[in-house]
Amino acid sequence: MHEWLAVIGITVLAVISPGPDFAMIARTSYLFGPRAGVIGALGIGAGVQVHVCYTVLGVALLVLRSPWLFALLKLLGAAYLVFMGLQALVSSWRAAAPQPQPQTDEATPQAPAGQTLSAAAAWRMGFFTNALNPKTMLFVVAVYTQVVHADTPLARSLGYGLFMSLAHIVWFSVVARFFSAPAMRRALLARQRWVDGVIGALLLLLGGSLLFVARGQPG
Repeated sequence: MHEWLAVIGITVLAVISPGPDFAMIARTSYLFGPRAGVIGALGIGAGVQVHVCYTVLGVALLVLRSPWLFALLKLLGAAYLVFMGLQALVSSWRAAAPQPQPQTDEATPQAPAGQTLSAAAAWRMGFFTNALNPKTMLFVVAVYTQVVHADTPLARSLGYGLFMSLAHIVWFSVVARFFSAPAMRRALLARQRWVDGVIGALLLLLGGSLLFVARGQPG
């Protein structure tokens, strides 16, 4: 019971902490609506399972004991964040001054013309944002090495992992619903240039910090 409570508490705190997942879901939701945001949340949940699987299998310990391999993982994650940040900045630069959009239903604002996102693309974005995030890796490894006992049954260990994924899906689905609410979405779309610029800058900052840490990783 104490083990479960510790896993629940640490997971909830880690999930609600702002980071790349939050930025990605917020932008996806206000641009493309709740469906894209929730599908992105499902992708994040799947990404968590990548970290859970290799941690339970013990691969994470090998990564942590091989500085160059851990640095490579950080570089990949940082590169993906920088890529997403640049995409957001390009979208900000291309966005024209706010213009009223024709809408048949005022309660359902539409994404700017020419901006679409398929369900598969939304899922992939969520998946890779989380799967390539070293911070999620460290969180999962910390839980399984510091909280979960070595003699914990495999089924229960996997159950902890499923809970981590479920917690991510639930939280980021809530985030998606919040940022895609009609009033919130209209306000953000009207200021798309600035919102995309801020999100892009934050993602570049996160990616840049990871690149700095990875370059300083001892070989």
